[in-house]
Amino acid sequence: MKINLRKLSLQGKMSSIYILANLLVFVVTLILLSGINSMSHDMDMVYQDNLHLNELSAALTDVQDSMTDYLNAKTSDSLEEFYRNEQTYSQMVLELNDDITGISFGRMERSIKHMSEKYLDIVGQTIEAKRGRNVEKYRVRYENATQMYDYINTYIYSLNNEQFKSNSENYSELSKAFRSFETVSMLVLFVVIVGNVGVIVRLTGTIISPLKNLAASANEVAKGNFDTELIEVQAEDEIGVVTGAFNQMVISIRQYIERIRQSMETERAMKEKELMMEAHLKDAKLKYLQAQINPHFLFNTLNAGAQLAMMEGADRTYEYVQNMAEFFRYNVKKGNDTVTIREEMELVDNYIYILNVRFSGDIHYEKKVDKLLLNVEMPSMILQPIVENCVNHGIREMDGEGRIWLSVYRVDDVVCISIKDNGIGMSRETIDEIMSGTYRDKELAAGSNGIGMDNVIARLKLFSESDNVMSIISEGENQGTEVIIYLQMRERGEENV
Repeated sequence: MKINLRKLSLQGKMSSIYILANLLVFVVTLILLSGINSMSHDMDMVYQDNLHLNELSAALTDVQDSMTDYLNAKTSDSLEEFYRNEQTYSQMVLELNDDITGISFGRMERSIKHMSEKYLDIVGQTIEAKRGRNVEKYRVRYENATQMYDYINTYIYSLNNEQFKSNSENYSELSKAFRSFETVSMLVLFVVIVGNVGVIVRLTGTIISPLKNLAASANEVAKGNFDTELIEVQAEDEIGVVTGAFNQMVISIRQYIERIRQSMETERAMKEKELMMEAHLKDAKLKYLQAQINPHFLFNTLNAGAQLAMMEGADRTYEYVQNMAEFFRYNVKKGNDTVTIREEMELVDNYIYILNVRFSGDIHYEKKVDKLLLNVEMPSMILQPIVENCVNHGIREMDGEGRIWLSVYRVDDVVCISIKDNGIGMSRETIDEIMSGTYRDKELAAGSNGIGMDNVIARLKLFSESDNVMSIISEGENQGTEVIIYLQMRERGEENV
């Protein structure tokens, strides 16, 4: 079964490292102990052959002695002892190597086996002769057996000496090898332990490394640095869970700070917009009423003149003065920035009437208005400055009859107000300057009423909260100019009209 280390708990990882490290040391120790035991067994077996020959010599002596005892005592106990020793020696003789070999040890062992078999046969004959009371025969057999006994003992002694010399050399070599093996074993065990410690340190370092990174990042966040890099989640253990939660916390803090920043920027922009709207309105009113007399005094004076003209029966003079009074009253009466299209158009009507009195009816003015849109709100003092620009910069500089068309219509949810003239038109450069607000100084130098198109465009943008509030269209020289204003559908209630 494959174990996914990423999904192991921290306790599981540490336990696995501990178990594997100890298991490795245990296995290496077992291997070394097995080698040591094997070499110890080989050293123990070095003198096994000498021990076997000593036991064989002792068994041979027991047979010879028990035979002599029986020959001297002729008791049943001595005879039983003889047969027991003879059986033991016979069993040991059977275990001797009888293979034909070129090794001297093997030849001597084969000779001992054959002489022992012959010796046992002679000893058996001696015992039988004794039991048959054939004195001469058992005496001769006894002498032969004794002589054979001496031969076998001599061979056993010689073989034992030769094997002892050889085994001593082998023992010395095994002893050296054993000491070398001990040294190598200690070295191997030391290397394994050191390597084990190194692996444990490396693995535990790998496990603890994310925790160190988490601590460093947490320290940065504690200092107020929320732009610190997110920590990579390397495992699914407890540290991985805490790391993931920490990353999510940092992200949440960043988002919260960003929301606060955006909220503050929005609030600041709204305040700036309010201030700019108020400043533009005041600027428009102040520039528009750039006269040296008080507007209220001027309105009252014009109104008194209209009354006087009416009493004297001067109807045209009355109408002219009345329109002039209404024109100035618009600024006195409208103290706020928001009016309706109806009110702006009334101001334009008054202004066109005054111009036609001044210029003997040279300006022809036509309106095409959707009456359902008259209550739509818009900023004050927007249309009259545009009409004034049409007259001053378009119609007055042309030859022939001047015309102005004013249209109010709707396209989807957008209310469009078009002011078009048949004047000398505008170049593309002039239109770009007007839309960018760099044409203001030229307008003022031309002797307009002082409300520049940049002021009109700026207040429309603030009112609509959009940059797409106006477009200027001119087909070329002597092709006239059309200014189109775009308003959102925001109607004023009838009680406010």
